[in-house]
Amino acid sequence: MKNILITGGAGFIGSNFVRFILDREPQARIINLDILTYAGSLENLRDLPCHSEERSNPNNERHIFVEGDICDRGLVDQLLDHHQIDTIVHFAAETHVDRSILGPEQFIRANIQGTFTLLEAARHYWLVKQASLTKPVAGDTSPAGFRFHHVSTDEVYGSLGPADPAFSETTLYAPNSPYAASKAASDHLVRAYGATYGLPFTLTNCSNNYGPRQFPEKLIPLTILNALEGRALPIYGDGKQIRDWLYVEDHCDAIWTVLQKAASGETYNIGGWNQPTNLEIVHTICDILDRLVPNSPYAPHRQLIQFVADRPGHDRRYAMDIRKIGRELHWQPQKTLATGLRQTVEWYLDHAGWVESIRRQQDYQSWMAKNYNER
Repeated sequence: MKNILITGGAGFIGSNFVRFILDREPQARIINLDILTYAGSLENLRDLPCHSEERSNPNNERHIFVEGDICDRGLVDQLLDHHQIDTIVHFAAETHVDRSILGPEQFIRANIQGTFTLLEAARHYWLVKQASLTKPVAGDTSPAGFRFHHVSTDEVYGSLGPADPAFSETTLYAPNSPYAASKAASDHLVRAYGATYGLPFTLTNCSNNYGPRQFPEKLIPLTILNALEGRALPIYGDGKQIRDWLYVEDHCDAIWTVLQKAASGETYNIGGWNQPTNLEIVHTICDILDRLVPNSPYAPHRQLIQFVADRPGHDRRYAMDIRKIGRELHWQPQKTLATGLRQTVEWYLDHAGWVESIRRQQDYQSWMAKNYNER
């Protein structure tokens, strides 16, 4: 893996993965393709060696940023060929369930059409590489080794009851939101391209991520920032929805492990081995802030909690069985939830400039008013 195309590399998880690769793999070159919608920001790439395609020599730069759309087939073709890409890591997606409920069309375009466009470009590019061999052989064992890695979500599996076993890699898909359905469709496309065309791929389904640079409409950063300003901490329904929480750097490490060790065609669940309720997460953040900001006029911060109407089709429980990736690839999460949450709170306290820059976006302001103030 020398020339890596990362889609959505200016978003939350994608930008953390870019940093992870630049730190861990000094020989890797990253082509970072992002359309810079509301959740993707150049602020997430600040202080990185980052050069635009137009003003850099791609043979000398480790991180080249390209502003563009994964649905633009011509652009994707050009990037694959010009940079001789050997690995695609596909993060680019619309990911917020609440947004998918209010406006599903963009999720269909980005998550399904975008993935299809990438797969078609990858298939044709890989076939050309295979044809250039004297004796072509399939998959990652050839000199034309190539990998399409698709990053997906646990939400494709639907919802669990209190006593149901955790999601495994063989759990049947049962998505309950437009977001989850669009990601399920993209997963099926990736597998179909592997089965039908032999395209080398791997796929990971992750649980809820948290950590630095997460767009502040999601539960954990929203709770941190609202609490610091004395704003209400909105909790959907009774707050007893259960999630598995994965620190973003652990997720990056898991993907890198899959890219290095997994056979083509394999799927792995990635999670943090925990099952707190949403209310417990908010309580924990409030308690951390009480300790880190003892002079806050809003302490104890739990007093800011406000229960609001639940969202339609809200999945009650997710739980991830991650024994397969542990058994086959020897990966385990390194962060405990307590440690990861504290480090996340500390990051937001130390990066007020990043927060202010993101919050100035018009889309953020209008979305928060529409989703919470009008609920």
